[in-house]
Parts: sequence; structure tokens; C-alpha cells
Amino acid sequence: MTTQSLPVRAERPDRTPPARAGRPGGRRLLRQRAGRQHHAGPLAYVLLAVMAVLSIFPLYWTMVAASTDNTRVSHTPPPFLPGPNLFSNLARAWDEAAMGKAMVNSLIVAGVIALSTVMFATLAGFAFAKLRFKGRNALLMLVIGTMLVPPQLGVVPLFMMMAELGWSQQLPAVIFPTLVSAVGVFFMRQYLSEALPDELVEAGRVDGAHSLRIFWSIVLPVARPAMAVLFMITFVHAWNDFFWPFVVLDMTNPTVPVALTQLSAGYVRDQSLIMAGALLGTLPLLAMFIVFGRQIVSGIMAGAVKG
Repeated sequence: MTTQSLPVRAERPDRTPPARAGRPGGRRLLRQRAGRQHHAGPLAYVLLAVMAVLSIFPLYWTMVAASTDNTRVSHTPPPFLPGPNLFSNLARAWDEAAMGKAMVNSLIVAGVIALSTVMFATLAGFAFAKLRFKGRNALLMLVIGTMLVPPQLGVVPLFMMMAELGWSQQLPAVIFPTLVSAVGVFFMRQYLSEALPDELVEAGRVDGAHSLRIFWSIVLPVARPAMAVLFMITFVHAWNDFFWPFVVLDMTNPTVPVALTQLSAGYVRDQSLIMAGALLGTLPLLAMFIVFGRQIVSGIMAGAVKG
């Protein structure tokens, strides 16, 4: 009796599937890839350097023009190195434009407007994003529609209103018409729609908290990064605003942009003196960004990670 040999299967090469995310080895590999640092190439550094130079050059040119005299600024080519007259021009601009009082007024105006805009815009943004009430969409469209109206159209009735209230030539005439902005309301509404989960609001309702309590204990901590950004943008805009303060204020009680118009009076404009005044008006904004810029950027990144 003959034995028939069975066919022997050829051994196939090991084709073990790569580690997936659901397996322990796959999770370890993903963690290693996530912790790996990505290094930028030379082109990225070149582009960053060019953008940094372009961003800093206007400020540098203002300092150069403020440190020379009017004749040297008008030369062709203009100077590109600082001159010896910086501190003397700054002192002249400070005295001739009454920059001390103007900076105090601008600080009051910009601070009050920024704080009120942040609080009112956050409150309205929370209502439009998470509360349910009749006419919500219509009111939101009305708020957005006010952004389409040029502010110059309301100057005459607004000035008449300020005169009737007795606020002409006073700081409340600049502050109260801009206590809140439609841009801020829309910005906060969009942020809270994505960053604030509905479950947090419902949990507050279950615990018996009313809307103001939910706003204070839940909404404000979540909205802190966006509030910081909105405060910075609103403060800078209010500090640099010229048109409405120029209409409603005079030179006895000016803000910084209105006070700078004193430096351009006369038949011959002293460009170096004007640049010195512009540099004085820019220094507080630079100081604020240097002090609070890191906190604002870190808050934005924290809000992005949490969202």
C-alpha cells in the first residue's frame, strides 16, 4: 500500500498589518508622531523675516522722522538713520499739543468703551447664540444690518442729541454713542456658538441657575479668550478714532488724534514735529501690547484647544 504525500503549502512572508490606533502599539506610535517637533525650512524663516521688517518699518520711519528736523525730512533721498533731535521734538510736541491731558482723555474714553463693549457684546452674543426667544433671528439681522449704515449719516442727529443732553465738548459725548458695537456682538455670538457647549447651559438650568447666573459662572470663563481679543481691538479703535471726537470736542478737551491736529496748524507744516506727536500717541498702544500681548495670545490658543 503506497502512501500518497500531502501537498505542502509554501510559507508566505510575514504580512503583519501595521499597528492601528486601536491597538497598544498603534497608540504608542501615534503619541510618538504627535510629540515630534516640526522644523521650518529656510524659506519659512525668510518669509517671516520679510514680514517682520515690513511690519516694523513704519514705526522705525516715524522714529527716524521724529528725530530730525523738517529740512532733513524733506530731502531726497530721505534719512534712514535716527537723528539727534528726538527728545527735543518729543518735548515740543508734548507742550504744543497738550499731550498730557489728551492722553488722559484718550485713556478714559478708550478704556470705558472697550470694557462696556466687551461686557454688552458678550451678554448679547450669549443671548443670540444659546437662548431661545421670539424674534431672535430678526433682531440678529437688525444688528448686523446696522453695520451697513455709514456712521457719517448719523453725525448731525447724534450731535443734536448730545447738545440737547448738554454733553457737547465733553467726554460723555464720545463715550455713550459707542458703548457697544454690532461687530462685537456678532463676533461674540459666533465664538460662543462654537466654544460653548449646549450641555453646559442645560446643566446650569438643571442645577436651578437663572440666565444671569449661567452667564457669570459658565459663559464668562469660556468666553475669556474672545473677550481679550475684542478688548484689544476695541481699545485700539477707540484710541485712534478721529472723526467723531473731532466733531464733538474742541482743543480745550481733546483726545490724542484731535490734539495732533494742533501740530499741523500754520502755513508750513513741521513734519518732524508731527511725527514726534504721532510717536507719542503710539507709545501707549505699544506698551499695552507688550504687557498684555502674551496673555492674549496664550488665551486664544487655550480657547482653541478647549474648543
